[in-house]
Amino acid sequence: MATTENLDSKELIDPGPDRILGTGHDYETVTDRIAGIVYLPWKRSPRKWLVGAFISFVFVNLLMLATGLLFFKGIGIWGVNIPIGWGFAIVNFVWWIGIGHAGTLISAILFLLKQDWRTSINRFSEAMTLFAVACAGMFPILHLGRPWLAYWLFPYPNSMWLWPQPRSPLEWDVFAVSTYGTISLVFWYCGLIPDFASMRDNAPHLWQRKIYGIFSLGWRGSAIHWHRYQKAYLLLAGLATPLVLSVHTVVSFDFAISIIPGWHTTIFPPYFVAGAIYSGFAMVLTLIIPLRAWYNMRDLITLRHIDAAAKLMLGTGLIVAYGYSMEAFFSWYSGDKYESFMYWNRVTGPYGVCYALLILCNIALPQLLWFRQVRHNVLVVWLLSLVINCGMWLERFEIVVTSLHRDFLPSSWGMYIPTKWDWATYTGTLGFFLFLIFLFVRMLPSISIFEVREVVHHDRYMERAYEEKL
Repeated sequence: MATTENLDSKELIDPGPDRILGTGHDYETVTDRIAGIVYLPWKRSPRKWLVGAFISFVFVNLLMLATGLLFFKGIGIWGVNIPIGWGFAIVNFVWWIGIGHAGTLISAILFLLKQDWRTSINRFSEAMTLFAVACAGMFPILHLGRPWLAYWLFPYPNSMWLWPQPRSPLEWDVFAVSTYGTISLVFWYCGLIPDFASMRDNAPHLWQRKIYGIFSLGWRGSAIHWHRYQKAYLLLAGLATPLVLSVHTVVSFDFAISIIPGWHTTIFPPYFVAGAIYSGFAMVLTLIIPLRAWYNMRDLITLRHIDAAAKLMLGTGLIVAYGYSMEAFFSWYSGDKYESFMYWNRVTGPYGVCYALLILCNIALPQLLWFRQVRHNVLVVWLLSLVINCGMWLERFEIVVTSLHRDFLPSSWGMYIPTKWDWATYTGTLGFFLFLIFLFVRMLPSISIFEVREVVHHDRYMERAYEEKL
């Protein structure tokens, strides 16, 4: 089989119609290649998958231990204090919400723009969005201190007609994140329906055919089915597109509408959205590069996809760099001594090392992506995606902590030092996220079967038309 590693650099960027799946492959081969990962017996799973799933499950148990102790003793086991009432919980909430944005961008916006390169990574990025939102939703509830009263956040009817405070951005978060998660789930499932039917028709065991038959909702591939599917998918893509901008904008309002120096700025909404897409694409590359290597999917997830994702990551990274420069400019141009002190403290204060590292990770090192040779080096791109994820986490840490630990009055100053239970909760959600990813790869088609078929059919049609013209 010809794979992208055997082709020259021009073909890596724009592979020919047959080279998407290797020369001479038909539609059945597309289904076999993608569905074969799911049909593979569990005992024959790749050893790397088994090791990764086991390690991530260990961290899931660490998360259960940390949350159990939190419910028993309260948030005093964390490092939060006065004046730093927001610690790891809000840092990780913003970070996880941001990671979920690339999935919606790849699935909805690139679909509306008719970018066919999205077909090999959109299913995986959509699943990543759902799992990231699930991890993000944990932290506000855990941060409540009394998580069993989380229903107070919703406008439930009661005898005294007491409603939640609608002017609080924390209340806006509830509706923005829940709407985002709901639309993403429906959008993801809608795209899976034709593939569930393919899995049903090709499953080797009766119990698999029954399960996939239930989830395919009676799909038979008729013209009316495709007509309704395309209209529904287009409608959901249109609904999901504004969510890319609105959700993290609402999250930024948690900070921007306050009067705390470093937070009260109009640059936050676009700055947060760009940062979210930046970290989201970094996480997509962090996950799909090992996937294509473990399951030998280099002819499905080609260097063309990695190159395009790296370019988008570079572009959003430049917007983030602009946001950093505007923060520095506002602190000087405003003439506000509190803003100026906040920024100087952020750079040279107790957490100055973190700020230097985030500049290195988010601005300096990603500039290597300007070079084509770097974007075509899979290992370097993967390492850069890890660096960017770390840098974006440090950015959220700097935003939350440095504006709180030096308040208006020196008598209110304090330091935030995360405890082992802060780290246990955070690493536990990382394990939970990765464990869901491992299960998704083994139980559902991680690449859209019918969309890859469409791309192959279109490319072969264009090839035949070109040959006839000659």
